[in-house]
This record gives sequence, C-alpha cells and structure tokens, in this order.
Amino acid sequence: MGWAGIKNGELMRLAEEEFDAFVTVDRNLSYQQDIPRYSIALIVISSISNRYDDLKPFGERVIEALETSGPGSVTLISN
Repeated sequence: MGWAGIKNGELMRLAEEEFDAFVTVDRNLSYQQDIPRYSIALIVISSISNRYDDLKPFGERVIEALETSGPGSVTLISN
C-alpha cells in the first residue's frame, strides 16, 4: 500500500477508507488512538513476536474476530 512510515492516526484514517478491519500486533495502538471515532474495527494480536510462526496459531481466532467485530471496536486476541 506504500504506507511505510505513516504514523498511527493517519494510518487508521487511510485504513478505514480501504478496509473494514485493521489487524495489528501493536498493543499500544488502541491506547494511543480514539478507536471508536474510526469506521473500522481494530483487531490486536498479542503474540511473543510478529514472526509468521508465532502468528500462525492466531489465524482462526482472527477470522472469528473479523466476522464479529464492528466499526470502532477493539478486539484483543491473546494466548
């Protein structure tokens, strides 16, 4: 998307224009931004790293969260 280096507030604004949900491993994003003001769901994965092997076990739960999360909501997925 060419969004490397874009700060969180601007990133959320851009994402809400293109997507229904934003999936991240940045656990601080929900505290740094006023998520309910955005028309996008935020799904935060709490993993030991952002390596594929560490994130892979969360796949099914992310899909479930995508199906049930609405605009302005924050869903935390952890072990």
